Amino acid sequence: MNKKTNYSYIGIAFIILVFGIIFVPKIVDRISNKDVIRNESRSDFAKDKKTDAPEMVYIEINGEPRKVPSFSFTNQDGKTISNTDYEGKVYVVEFFFTTCPTICPRMNKNLVQIQDEFKDFENFGVASFTIDPEHDTPEVLKSYAENYGITNENWHLMTGDKDVIYTLANQGFNLYTAEEANAAGGFEHSGNFALIDKKGFIRSRMDNYGNPIIYYGGIVSETEKEDEDGVKEEISALKVDIKTLLNE
Repeated sequence: MNKKTNYSYIGIAFIILVFGIIFVPKIVDRISNKDVIRNESRSDFAKDKKTDAPEMVYIEINGEPRKVPSFSFTNQDGKTISNTDYEGKVYVVEFFFTTCPTICPRMNKNLVQIQDEFKDFENFGVASFTIDPEHDTPEVLKSYAENYGITNENWHLMTGDKDVIYTLANQGFNLYTAEEANAAGGFEHSGNFALIDKKGFIRSRMDNYGNPIIYYGGIVSETEKEDEDGVKEEISALKVDIKTLLNE
């Protein structure tokens, strides 16, 4: 081995020695303080967990995010409630009527179950608009709320001018509502729920094809999984998306 090779080995050894003197104590110190590897892997795990949540998109009309139209009605306590009372809250919207013999009882049982799951969140609510305001007075709505176990202070069952309510349903939310003599109970309406974020925008997750689902089926319960026609429940998805919006 010649002198030049010896000098090369000496140089490499010197570099390793310097590295050990300078960096090894720092690495040991970081490990002893538990801020190496463990924290980094935890950070990566948090990122992975975050990507598991579905992307919540805005429902757009003519390229513009759709916001809840202004409204003002009377709730079950005789108080005037408007869209501004829901500002800063995540809430679910439905259209129903108290004498509905078909889908409304199932929808509201599902909403009560959601209410109970989010009972600790002061910024979660529900907006229920009756499509039979002539019958559904504040007193009737109050009794209905008590019978169903509605306790959330931000769950308002609202009544008012029929034409205004129908315009809100059909044009404001595109949730079908109509008076129909041949229908059970005399009315037809959508069994879907709309989900609204803290700023008043209508939001939803996307389907497997990358399109917004827009609304959440409100009739089939989590325990049922699917109905006799094979329609799958969407209450579990709604719960996940409520949590996502609450965390925004």
